[in-house]
Amino acid sequence: MTKKRTKQEEEKLLTLGRAVISTETEALKNLLESIDENFVRACFYILDCKGRVVVLGMGKSGHIGNKIAATLSSTGSPAFFVHPGEASHGDLGMIKDDDVVLALSNSGETDEIITLLPVIKRLGVPLITLTGNTDSMLAKTASVNIHVGVEKEACPLGLTPTASTTAALAMGDALAIALLEARGFGAEDFAIAHPGGMLGRRLLLHVGDIMHRGEELPAVLEDTLLSETLLIMTQMGLGSSAIIDEENCVLGIFTDGDLRRALDNNIDVHKTVVGKVMTRNCKSINKDCLAAEALAIMEDSRINALPVVNAENKLIGLLNMHDLLRARVV
Repeated sequence: MTKKRTKQEEEKLLTLGRAVISTETEALKNLLESIDENFVRACFYILDCKGRVVVLGMGKSGHIGNKIAATLSSTGSPAFFVHPGEASHGDLGMIKDDDVVLALSNSGETDEIITLLPVIKRLGVPLITLTGNTDSMLAKTASVNIHVGVEKEACPLGLTPTASTTAALAMGDALAIALLEARGFGAEDFAIAHPGGMLGRRLLLHVGDIMHRGEELPAVLEDTLLSETLLIMTQMGLGSSAIIDEENCVLGIFTDGDLRRALDNNIDVHKTVVGKVMTRNCKSINKDCLAAEALAIMEDSRINALPVVNAENKLIGLLNMHDLLRARVV
């Protein structure tokens, strides 16, 4: 059983938590002053880079650097993280003369990175640094330094990197998004870099990729008996059927919902033709539209199926909500 806590203990934890958020919020506000000419120069170095952005950082700065490298890569600026300790034992060979180095160090005096400076200079690659000390060795050696210093850490002891790592992370995001906009990196580019995620599926998957077509496409003429239409719907297992004319143009759709409404009106399924109870002027979609667009239409119109038509309104497929669920668009 969980030990019962006093109200005083609860309030203390709330106060501490709020103090951390307050301190880090203040650090981020102060960071706005660092979006200056140095920020612009850093962006230009990366935009002009023919190779990749090599990110360096030790300890907590290393974790932040790893995330910044991942964000840059996913937004159009190829990047990878190199551990400074490993770099001096061979991994520095990964840096080429057409790369840019981005180094993170709050103190600006991290030994493992300082050790690499002569080699970086010999390679002649631009060095961008994010430091909390503009008078540090790293800041003075850099091609451009962006100041990410904070007045204090959120840790009461002033020792654990908290506000400083938040500031560095935010600056990395600022660089990545500024570069994304400058490159004209769009939603489809992002999707290509994330094909396995839901966003990738939403932005890359088209209606034509998942629609039912050919022999598995339920479609009947409007003078088809309702009973026969239901049989076709059952055989196809889609819960709906497109209603077409002799030229294969879509006239409407008949769904499970239409069936329920017909039965409520005591319609004889063996004598009534489907054209009398179908939904006319139904929504439809083109096969080249994104599956996400089909989802939006279904949700806005509160429907579960869409005929897929060509430019002449001729039926070429049928899409339902289950198809979107299977494709993990929903």
